[in-house]
Amino acid sequence: MKKLVLASSNPGKLRELSALLHDWHYKIIPQAELNIADVAETGTTFVENAIIKARHAAQQTGYAALADDSGIVVDALNGEPGVYSARFSGSNASDDANNALLVEKLRSVPESQRSARYQAVIVYMRNAVDPSPIICEGSWEGVIVLDPRGSGGFGYDPYFYLPAYGCTSAELSAEEKNRISHRGKALKLLLERLPH
Repeated sequence: MKKLVLASSNPGKLRELSALLHDWHYKIIPQAELNIADVAETGTTFVENAIIKARHAAQQTGYAALADDSGIVVDALNGEPGVYSARFSGSNASDDANNALLVEKLRSVPESQRSARYQAVIVYMRNAVDPSPIICEGSWEGVIVLDPRGSGGFGYDPYFYLPAYGCTSAELSAEEKNRISHRGKALKLLLERLPH
């Protein structure tokens, strides 16, 4: 089995990516197990941040690295929170504080104008100087609701309503979410391109 370091310490992402990669021929090692701290996400796009994270993990370990950068993009907020989704409410942000700020900013916006999408970019780097990393993207359309529903998932999931399913992302089973989510879509593309 090939070793693959996962460049994230977000427990929600680790759960989702580990479940999605479960049947693959890679031994997934979260970077925290190797005492690797998160690197500063200084990019202005999801692609830049995913590359920064994957390169850092590969440099620190010598293993191939997998990194994800994702977030929620709200049209009425000109794309916010976007790459700042995890720290929308400040440097010590929590899911609750981020969601409270999102609801506050959208309170006067009619539901018909609260379209949003989760966006994910997954990067696979064979090594720290890989000149052609594999980059895959996935998008998941929805609408922001102002009252939370469901207890699954993480982040903005209780507020991300899926009209086609009649529920929020937080009301889906983990398996269903992994099948239809932005991260699931990006990872499916990656699995088609990963070296076996």
